[in-house]
Amino acid sequence: MALQAQPSADSKPLSPQSAHALLLSVPPRTWAFDAANNEIPVIDHPGQYLRYRMHVIDAKGDQLRDVIESKDGTVARLIERDGRALTEDEDKWEQQRLNDMIAAPDKYKRHVSGDVSGKKRAVELIKMLPDAMVFSYAPGQPQLPDFPGEQVVLDYKPNPGWHPPTTTSEALTGLAGRVWIDARTHHMVRMEGDIFQGVNLGWGMLAHIYPGGKLMLQQTPTQNDPNTRWIFSHFTEQLTVRALMLKTFRENSRVSSEGYTPVPAMPYQEAIKTLLATPLPKPATVALKQQ
Repeated sequence: MALQAQPSADSKPLSPQSAHALLLSVPPRTWAFDAANNEIPVIDHPGQYLRYRMHVIDAKGDQLRDVIESKDGTVARLIERDGRALTEDEDKWEQQRLNDMIAAPDKYKRHVSGDVSGKKRAVELIKMLPDAMVFSYAPGQPQLPDFPGEQVVLDYKPNPGWHPPTTTSEALTGLAGRVWIDARTHHMVRMEGDIFQGVNLGWGMLAHIYPGGKLMLQQTPTQNDPNTRWIFSHFTEQLTVRALMLKTFRENSRVSSEGYTPVPAMPYQEAIKTLLATPLPKPATVALKQQ
């Protein structure tokens, strides 16, 4: 655990500059290691469930979803499209899609299998980061103005002595950037990454990631207390990838979340019924939000 700036009872309070200098008196990797360990429950959140709104802008358009985390996985209902309320036909289709999941548990399992696999890969990569990267303290320690707590700011770049153990982890060899860590809880607040060189996955037979891509992940405590559960609040991805040596595509997406409310543990069927029982936003509400 990284050193905390706590003066003894008989000592004078530290100045802000001295307190921050004390935070930086340990190896940067210590902060990275702590943040990586704290990131695992952010991904898995065992026994803690939330309801929130998720806004996604990608190749499929602009969509707002009402999301509930259930014991079986996440369920979501589309509630707005392109900044407007759903039409009657669009909402009927969405209700039918969700009711079909209740009627067919196997279909739901297939629906969430990608999320389960994605979380597993994310945890594996997070565990590798302290060794895969070389961390250093960012010059000047620039603080995020919209986060209330003090942050420790690290720059990172690939460790030339590290060898990726999996095909997925090969992507880390072309990534460099900056990470902000909450000095109090050792949670990652924000991470920025640049694809500074092309990366071949599976010797280029599976995919090639072109240089010039950018990633950003920002996280927040779900209540006004940094010791509560953390969750992503913003994520952006701009990548150009050639898959299977054939198709080249550009991934450009922005995802944000807000309005976090704790919910009890429930099976996915009950979560879907809760979503369907919630009235959709009224057109006037949507119009007001756009102003």
